[in-house]
Amino acid sequence: MSTLEFIVERYLSGVRIDSFLSKHLRNYTSWRLHRMVSQGLARIDDLPASAGDRVFTNQRVVLKLVEPPDKLLEPCSGSVPIVYEDPWIIVVDKPAGLVAHPVGDFQEGTLSNVLQGHLDRQSAIRGLLRPGVVHRLDRMTSGLLVAAKEHLSHRLLSIDFQQGKLSKSYRALIEGNPHWESRLIELPIGQYPGGNSVLMSAKPGARNARPAKTRVSVIRRFGAYSLVECVLFTGRNHQIRVHLAEIGYPVAGDEYYAAFGAIRKAPRFDGEEPTEERHALHAASLGFLHPILRQWIHFQTEPPADFWQLASLSVPVSDSRVSG
Repeated sequence: MSTLEFIVERYLSGVRIDSFLSKHLRNYTSWRLHRMVSQGLARIDDLPASAGDRVFTNQRVVLKLVEPPDKLLEPCSGSVPIVYEDPWIIVVDKPAGLVAHPVGDFQEGTLSNVLQGHLDRQSAIRGLLRPGVVHRLDRMTSGLLVAAKEHLSHRLLSIDFQQGKLSKSYRALIEGNPHWESRLIELPIGQYPGGNSVLMSAKPGARNARPAKTRVSVIRRFGAYSLVECVLFTGRNHQIRVHLAEIGYPVAGDEYYAAFGAIRKAPRFDGEEPTEERHALHAASLGFLHPILRQWIHFQTEPPADFWQLASLSVPVSDSRVSG
C-alpha cells in the first residue's frame, strides 16, 4: 500500500474526486478509483472524502493506493533511443517497424508499451505513470516523437499540437532527380477509392478529400535518387508519401505508393498498414513549446543506416545543398 498526495489544478477545479484522481493515475479507471474512495481511502484537506465529493483549486487530495491498475499497458522490455527526457516529457528516435501505440492487430510491443516499461522502472509503483503519445508516425517511418509522462504535460502538449504550435520536418529519399530545387505541393488527400482501404490518394476521385500542403526542397542528388526535406503545413494520413508519389517522385522503398499516384499493390487487410518493408522517410526535426517550462525546444536526428541502404548508400550524407 502506498499513500499518494496531489494538489488540485485550476483546470480540474469542480470535478468529482474519482475523475480528478483518474487524470493523475491514468492506468486506473474512474470505476476502480471510485471504489477505493468509497472504501474510505481518500481524504481532501485532511477530511475524509466520499465518492460524490468534488475537488477545487489548491485543495490537497490524499489517496491510499491499495489496488493495482486496471488498464495498464503491458510493459515491453525493449528500448528505443532517447533523445531527451525530463520529469514531464520524453523525446525518442523511433525506429522503423514500431507502431506508435496499440491499434488494430498491434496491441503489444508498440512504442507505448516500450515507454510503459521505461516509466515502470522509474517509479516505485508499477503503472503509476502512463506514457501519452500526442502525435504519431507511420509504422515504417522512423524519427522523432514526443510523449508526455504525466497528465498536465499530456493535456498542454495536445492543445499546442492541435493549434499547430510546433515545427517539424522530414527527410526522404525519393526516386528520380527533380528539375526543381523547391516546390510547394497543394493537392487534397482522401481515402483511396474502392473498398475500405487504409491507403490514401490525391486523385480527384479520392473519398472525403481534405486540403493538404507540403513544401519539398532538394538537399542532395544521387543520380537515380534524391534526398529531400519535407515540411508539412497540414497533417493528412500518409501525406508526404502520397504527395511525392503523385508528382512522380515516390519515396524509395514505399511498398504501396508508386509514381503519379499508382498503387503498387493492395494492402492485405484493413486497419494499420501491414507492411514489413521500411520506406526512406525519417522525421528528422521536431520543435515545440515545453508544456511546463513554456520554453521552445528543438531536436534533430539523422536518418539511420537502413534509410540509406534503400538507395544502396552506405553512409549518411551532410545536409549541405549540393547539385549533382
